[in-house]
Amino acid sequence: MHVQLTERALAGDKWSIARLISLFEDPRPSAAEQRALVLASLRQDDRSRRAVFPGITGTPGSGKSTLLGRLALLLIQQDPEVRVAVVAIDPSSHVSGGSILGDRTRVQFPLDELRLFFRSQASDLELGGVSRTTFQVCRLLYFLFDFVFIETVGIGQNEIEIQHVADRIYLVLQPLGGDQVQFMKAGIMEIPDAFVLNKSDTGLAADQSFHALKASLSFSRPGEEDRIPIFRTSATTGSGVQELSADIVAADRKDFRRTMNEKEAYFFEKWVRDEYGRTGLRFLNQMRPGASAYLKKAGSFDEAQMQFHGEYRGQP
Repeated sequence: MHVQLTERALAGDKWSIARLISLFEDPRPSAAEQRALVLASLRQDDRSRRAVFPGITGTPGSGKSTLLGRLALLLIQQDPEVRVAVVAIDPSSHVSGGSILGDRTRVQFPLDELRLFFRSQASDLELGGVSRTTFQVCRLLYFLFDFVFIETVGIGQNEIEIQHVADRIYLVLQPLGGDQVQFMKAGIMEIPDAFVLNKSDTGLAADQSFHALKASLSFSRPGEEDRIPIFRTSATTGSGVQELSADIVAADRKDFRRTMNEKEAYFFEKWVRDEYGRTGLRFLNQMRPGASAYLKKAGSFDEAQMQFHGEYRGQP
């Protein structure tokens, strides 16, 4: 069955992609074996792609989702071969645990366009700005799309997990969205590779915010302020979106934050900590020092999960 789903997913069938994503979101140990088979098939298929993962983060109300919708449409208009996916993380309720998944109403994609795919994920109250299964889903989409945008639930002192998933991070701000000092205090100015001042069609307010952002960068990242791009965009008029798109397309893989192997090592260790706690981490380091070594010995992320689960349960 997974062979048929994989074939259809490579052809752009959205239902098949959604079914495979559900498999990659499945936390049960038994799902790891099936994931390994799917990825092994994709790695060997000549039609597979190698996605770039731009991270889109920012304050609520900055227009991230609307801007992202314009950006994705522009990318597929510029190149008839390009496929784009969006993984949007929405906050979960502390009371019910549910999520509105409201980003889907902001990102407007043509339903019949097979080269565009949107997936909402609930944060499940996970700190870090992304869901517990976001990276697992990205491991699948890596082979199916050219660009996979990850839109976080927000940005702040705790919402910086995006730096371990995304290849390049864009922080979206809005004019007069608050005291720039607050961004410096929150510790997020060091994270982005580029800044996007959205809603820049607001005239004087946008100009003031642009200069304030430049000034705050000179304090938080001295010596880098002239090298970090600030894009002035308007999701309403489309102004500046072309320049932002060009920056994403031109990104060089050698400048990316982490290789896929480095990402897998980070998230494997995180998985061990989430599932087995501190005793699990100690057991991991006793078996083989570090997640990277364990992954290398196991052969793949999914094989490592299955192997660790068996070894941990079988310990005296």
